[in-house]
Amino acid sequence: MSKVTVAALQTALTDDVATNVRTVTALVRAAAGKGAQIILPSELFEGHYFCRTQDEADFFRAQPVEGHPTLHHFQALAQELGVVIPVSFFEQAGPEFYNSVCVFDADGTDLGLYRKSHIPDGPGYQEKFFFKPGNTGFKTFATKFGTIGVAICWDQWFPEAARAMTLAGADVLFYPTAIGSEPEEPELDSRDSWQRVMIGHAVANSVAVVAANRVGTEGLAREAITFYGSSFVADARGDKVAELGRTERGIALATLDLAQIRKVRASMGFFRDRRPSLYGPLTS
Repeated sequence: MSKVTVAALQTALTDDVATNVRTVTALVRAAAGKGAQIILPSELFEGHYFCRTQDEADFFRAQPVEGHPTLHHFQALAQELGVVIPVSFFEQAGPEFYNSVCVFDADGTDLGLYRKSHIPDGPGYQEKFFFKPGNTGFKTFATKFGTIGVAICWDQWFPEAARAMTLAGADVLFYPTAIGSEPEEPELDSRDSWQRVMIGHAVANSVAVVAANRVGTEGLAREAITFYGSSFVADARGDKVAELGRTERGIALATLDLAQIRKVRASMGFFRDRRPSLYGPLTS
């Protein structure tokens, strides 16, 4: 199969799991109805982005993979609709906590788990209080519709992550995201930089990129974050082929030609001309 239709979902979220699962489910169904085959919800969509502050009570949001009701729901939905769904969730693994994604194939098969590798720590994005750095390494997933890489939010700023997933065989990179305003720097708008860095990954690796963000304002007063949406799909040349607005709720949908992506990658010669023996400083 050469062509695949991908979708990034974008919506505002409440702090009620059942409500959000219904909202995201409706968007998944709508995307599948439009022909989407791989459908990406945003990061930690079960509730509000709780990492704005360090509240011990928020650890109770985490659940183990085994028996996780939201994972079970979207696994069954993937099988019902015949689509691939990477599902972001707050994982408890014994005494450890991770920001994780499970990838469900189009027949409902659990293809595996990725745990977020880069964990941010700053005003409004205090994830190091909650999440241990992931121990899975950067992974790819051989789905019915093609081989994909999945990383999470802050990971998307690191070119090494995108390169590692491409080297492992990914033709499309998926980034579930929660990003918006900076509580301590209200004049800072990182939206364009956020898109540009991922578009750079697309160009430098000749891969397509899909990013799904949320919209709306969460929190009160100084801790509030307004998420800037702008979910998008970029092709292997770095051209945006689908994009949503800053406040828009909906689906960014695009059809990608995997054969063309591989052709671009071969013709550009980035992987022919790599010099790994010179890159030692990157690991020091």
